Amino acid sequence: MCVSTDMFVFDAVQRRRLIQELGEQRIPYLSPADPGFQELWDSSYAGLALRQSCALPDGLHERVQSALITLQRRGCLLRDLVRIRDRDVFTAVSRALVGKPGYTYRYLDTRLFTIPWHCEGEERQKDEKDKPCCDSDLRDACKALWELNQFFCSDVKQQTNARGVKRSRSDTENSEDTPGEGMCEESVKDRLLEKKQKQEKEEEEEEEEDSGQGCSHSSPPSSAPPPDVAGLVEFNVTLINYMDPTAMTQLKEEPYYGMGKMAVGWHHDENLVPLSPVAVYSYSCPAEPKKEEVTEKDGEGQSKEKEKQKETETEGEGTSKEEPKKEEGEGSEKEEVQKEKACWRVGLKVAWDIHTPGLALPLQSGDCYYMTDDLNRTHQHCVLAGDTARFSSTHRVVQCCTGTLDYIQKRCSEALENLHTDPEKTTKSLKSLLPNTLQHIEDIHNEVEFEWLRQYWFQGRRYARFCSWWTKPMEQMEKDWKEMERMTQLLLDVVEDENTVQENRREMADILLNALTDRQQHRQTWRDRCQSSLAQSLPPEEAPFDRPYWSNEDPDMPLPFDLSEIINRVESLLWRM
Repeated sequence: MCVSTDMFVFDAVQRRRLIQELGEQRIPYLSPADPGFQELWDSSYAGLALRQSCALPDGLHERVQSALITLQRRGCLLRDLVRIRDRDVFTAVSRALVGKPGYTYRYLDTRLFTIPWHCEGEERQKDEKDKPCCDSDLRDACKALWELNQFFCSDVKQQTNARGVKRSRSDTENSEDTPGEGMCEESVKDRLLEKKQKQEKEEEEEEEEDSGQGCSHSSPPSSAPPPDVAGLVEFNVTLINYMDPTAMTQLKEEPYYGMGKMAVGWHHDENLVPLSPVAVYSYSCPAEPKKEEVTEKDGEGQSKEKEKQKETETEGEGTSKEEPKKEEGEGSEKEEVQKEKACWRVGLKVAWDIHTPGLALPLQSGDCYYMTDDLNRTHQHCVLAGDTARFSSTHRVVQCCTGTLDYIQKRCSEALENLHTDPEKTTKSLKSLLPNTLQHIEDIHNEVEFEWLRQYWFQGRRYARFCSWWTKPMEQMEKDWKEMERMTQLLLDVVEDENTVQENRREMADILLNALTDRQQHRQTWRDRCQSSLAQSLPPEEAPFDRPYWSNEDPDMPLPFDLSEIINRVESLLWRM
């Protein structure tokens, strides 16, 4: 799983080169108040689609926002201790993964394990005692996120098929008459200046406006969506994020455009199915939720607050519909910039391009945006912090070929098929000593220990505290891994047996030495991570476990934890051959 690390190193090299080329200059970027914003969006960011808050079904906002607050109140959202350039760092945002049972999402050498989202008809949401894996509050919260996911699955497909870039043309036409479907009254007002700019250029750009797509070079016009997403979009997980910028002492400034403080730096989303879309729900809340009485009324409060804000803004704007060009001039523009920077925004740029202006899109609470086509591959995005706390639910189609419980359980079964147990003597032996078979088993052995068991326990007791779904599967996986330790010990016995055929013996010794050396290095890395000052700073219920771990004299384990002495024996054996 070196994709994320290689990409990060490549991005670091590109970043240094870009900064050197820029020097003291800043690349321009456009916001909705800037002339040419719509044209830039159409031409260079055609894979981005914005859905106003009113596009969601009635009642869904309240259920989703209540669900997000429940996850925060229950302590499910935690900062991840991730690995960047061989160094552990905490993420600025707190996170949790919700999705299909048994799915995981891996980023920055960290594997997150899903809290099941309790969808209708799903049978795998109970523990080994046939009890629900979560309590009723958490089940309701996860089900609300599943409902949001279902909406995204159908809506993204419709938007993609209709080339739903930014807003569909039909949404724009509806908003010019009445603020009904697709656009709210707030949306009409907030985008008034942008629409006026479009009207001023209609005569000059009539053909471009009719196409509804501009002159995109990064995402050329197409009458059909990419073949990989032509059918129903099936988001399988959502990564829930939370951050309160007032609680952060250090937020980095965006370095290339001067967009402001970044909550999440420039990046591509990792380990997704190629050309799959990403859907994001944004919820800004006035303060960090701490009290039990936080309920769906919060959503109503947000709506009332937004209405008051709308009235205030309207009073300040005066007769903006009849007089879009105000006398305040620069003062008005500065106010608009300050207003935009007060809300959360998503920033986008063409990857490693200093010639195309960036895009900064303000997000009102309840707004959603989609990244479709190849936008995630050809562009990078960041999240720019606003003045209030914010949740986001980021729905993805993650690669599931190597990241599900079903996958790793099948891998365990493949390895254990080579273990023979004599029913009479209860002794064990390896069925096959073919080099390819032995290599395959040792690869699975390392994968189970370092990609699953240690990843799971590095995150401490965070999952078992509020969801028991993973408890039994991880216990069984640890039993299977222990059997693989036994198989490695059996291979060592064969290699050290002088009666083993010399040619096969050397090849088996090479396979064993490589596997043991790799295992020893990884175990030391994980021990160092668990004992780091950052890991030790966490409360006990969140602190990493160095598991599996055992003393070298443990009679229940076939091999010692510290493999250095065995490695020396095998090396010495190879020298004598």
